[in-house]
Order: sequence, then C-alpha cells, then structure tokens
Amino acid sequence: MTISTPQSAATVQLAPSYTLPITIVIAAIPLLLIQVWVGLVCGLFGLFLMIQAATLRLQLGDTALDIYRGETLIRCFPYAEWQTWRIFWPSVPILFYFKEVKSIHFLPILFDPKMLKSGLEQRFPNQ
Repeated sequence: MTISTPQSAATVQLAPSYTLPITIVIAAIPLLLIQVWVGLVCGLFGLFLMIQAATLRLQLGDTALDIYRGETLIRCFPYAEWQTWRIFWPSVPILFYFKEVKSIHFLPILFDPKMLKSGLEQRFPNQ
C-alpha cells in the first residue's frame, strides 16, 4: 500500500548525490581488465545505485524520515521508533545506519550527507 501526503513547511528534502554510484562505476573499469565478471557486477551495481539516486527522495519531516519515489510515499520511518543513527566514515560518507526498536537499516549515501546529518541532529539528536 502506498500513501501520498503533501509536504509540510518544516520538511526538508535531501538533494541527490551521485558520488558513490559514480565512484563504483569508475572502480569497475579497471576491474574489467583484471576480472571481467567482478567488473561487470560492480559496474551494474553502480548503475543501479545511480538509478536509485535519480528516482528516490528522502524527506526529513517533523516526526519521520520518509522515502518517496516520485510523488508516492514508499516507506516511513517514525523517529519515535528510532534508537540511534550513524553515518559511516564521515570524511567519505558511504553508508547511513539507523536502528529502530525492531529492526536495523543500512542505506547507501545517495543523498547529501551534510543535509542528512544536520537535519537528523535537529530532529533526532544522537546520544
């Protein structure tokens, strides 16, 4: 079931970042010379992440992190259920981790990591 909701005034939509997908695609080129299958898999994964960066949008609302594809809400993560969050390797951010009461989530950084960090520090300060 998908839900479509209007964007509130306090909602921040994160800008897409293509740094990680482009880096993976570029790294796949020399891998093609060493091991064709490994290079192809890495290249396809990089292209997949590039498509995801182009189509998905993360929005930091007052009460939840929402993931949209176009205008359709595909997943909502209420901050009330969060226990902690972290951006791995802040100098070269590649992975966003957050833990809810019943599950953990890892998301590749396909959006502006500085906007994500500042937005989450305002909405859900990490202890």
